Amino acid sequence: MAPPILKLDDIHLTFGGTPLLDGAALQIEAGDRICLVGRNGSGKSTLMKIAAGIVEPQAGTVFTHPATTVRYLEQVPDFEGHATVRAYAEAGLGPGDDPHRVSYLLEHLGLSGDENPDNLSGGEARRAALVRVLAPQPDVLLLDEPTNHLDLPAIEWLEKELARGRGALVVISHDRRFLENVSRATVWLDRGMARRLDQGFAGFEAWRDKVLEEEEREQHKLGRAIVREEHWLRYGVTARRKRNMRRLSELKDMRARFRGHRGPEGTIEATAATARDSGKLVIEAQTIEKSFGGRKIVADFSMRIHRGDRIGLVGPNGAGKTTLLKLLTGELAPDAGTVRLGANLEITTLDQRRSALDPDETLEHFLTDGRGSSLIVDGQQRHVTGYMKDFLFQPEQARTPIRELSGGERARLILARNLAKPANLIVLDEPTNDLDMETLDLLQEIVSGFAGTVILVSHDRDFLDRTVTSTIAPANTDAPDGRWIVYAGGYSDMLAQNKQTGTVSAEKPKREKAAAAKNAKAPPPRNKLSYKQKFALETLPQKLQEAETRAEALEARMADADLFSRDPDGFQRLADELSGLRARITAMEEEWLELEMLREELEKDAS
Repeated sequence: MAPPILKLDDIHLTFGGTPLLDGAALQIEAGDRICLVGRNGSGKSTLMKIAAGIVEPQAGTVFTHPATTVRYLEQVPDFEGHATVRAYAEAGLGPGDDPHRVSYLLEHLGLSGDENPDNLSGGEARRAALVRVLAPQPDVLLLDEPTNHLDLPAIEWLEKELARGRGALVVISHDRRFLENVSRATVWLDRGMARRLDQGFAGFEAWRDKVLEEEEREQHKLGRAIVREEHWLRYGVTARRKRNMRRLSELKDMRARFRGHRGPEGTIEATAATARDSGKLVIEAQTIEKSFGGRKIVADFSMRIHRGDRIGLVGPNGAGKTTLLKLLTGELAPDAGTVRLGANLEITTLDQRRSALDPDETLEHFLTDGRGSSLIVDGQQRHVTGYMKDFLFQPEQARTPIRELSGGERARLILARNLAKPANLIVLDEPTNDLDMETLDLLQEIVSGFAGTVILVSHDRDFLDRTVTSTIAPANTDAPDGRWIVYAGGYSDMLAQNKQTGTVSAEKPKREKAAAAKNAKAPPPRNKLSYKQKFALETLPQKLQEAETRAEALEARMADADLFSRDPDGFQRLADELSGLRARITAMEEEWLELEMLREELEKDAS
């Protein structure tokens, strides 16, 4: 095993009350790809700051190998003292670093370098911070929520850029798909301790559940052992006093361990308050258009949204997702065309800027709208402290000003308020920012199980795949021109329908028009499959099996922990081949499904 280039051992840190870090450890070797996971408030960012040398632990040791360079991406970058983005990025370079790499990264992240840091949006600020930490190509790269405020093209570019890097990587993120793609080891920070799994994030959740189940069994065994010892002390045969005192001491130790055990943090248990049913037709948009400053944002877009639909909007920043969302919900009037809202609509909205939050307002006042200490949730009166517990807030936080909450706590708070309001149409604009994975799981269950209608904007590919029934994307992601296309299914379904691996084709509308013209002149449909279709239907299962076998073999080779450090180019070739293979598998599955459905339909008609 290679020696660590950065090591944290037996780290302790307490900010009053329960220790935040209680013997935590983190070992980083050259070429490591580690994701650091845990609940909001578990100390992930703090542990990363200790690794970066920004925070000093109260106890424990921090070792960094001499000549090792470390760069840390903080959640809120500090641009003070820098007149331009380029000046800010170049300030992160060390002696011998290539200044041309700053220009390369600025170009690929869509920045000129001349921007004034005071005028940057959240996404632009995150891109500038990424340029600063990626440019030096450090030995250890520490990334804290790198995908927050990034659009999908930027996230996918970042995944490829990190795969090309030779240094070690430690990343904190709520984006499951991103973690699965970049990690080969997982460190779970839980109740002050760090546990390591030598697998990427894809294997983490099953392993975590197994660990917690084993812990629960051990705690149960300890409880039964205490009962047996207490029974022996009361009713057992009298033995030597020395032996009795020993068992009494052991019982005292067992009781202390049992009482001192910190169980896993609670889970959020909540559902969305539902209003009366809306009409079957929720939204009807007919040939709507919208422009700003001569730029077409929405052009000739039509769509019907029915009760129970869950619609996802995706696309690069600036494509007009939020504008289209506001047009569909009636918040913004179109320049041309019409939007008709269905009957009995009751809408609740969570926007990406958390604009409803007043930093000086208390949690109690915010949740109850200043109406005392109780609120109505799904037709039932709840005391505010009890409702706060459902979202993992402590009762003593009721009178805490919102400004003292973390980003994740603010996201949970506004989620708690929105879910209390009766609604049959939920509108979510970037709802996953700052949420931990357990809260994301809850939100996923709420969206998937909601009886009404949901429209959401998100860059979280995994969340989209798990929740939405239709996806709206720009016809051209490279240069959005106002044309939008509606696809059945989630993000991966959209990619499969485009037969591509990451971008939406601008030529699709042309192909559809050409196909429509061709079909208009085509002869009546056959009453049986063609020879080519029958051959494909018979041979695709074998091809799928062979492709799956090849994919499993590639994954097994990539699981070699030393492969990346030994042969990074070879690792990248395997990763590229696997990505293309997975895309072909998806395309073959789609083709087989379409042919199978056609076969069943023809057989039904024939009978």
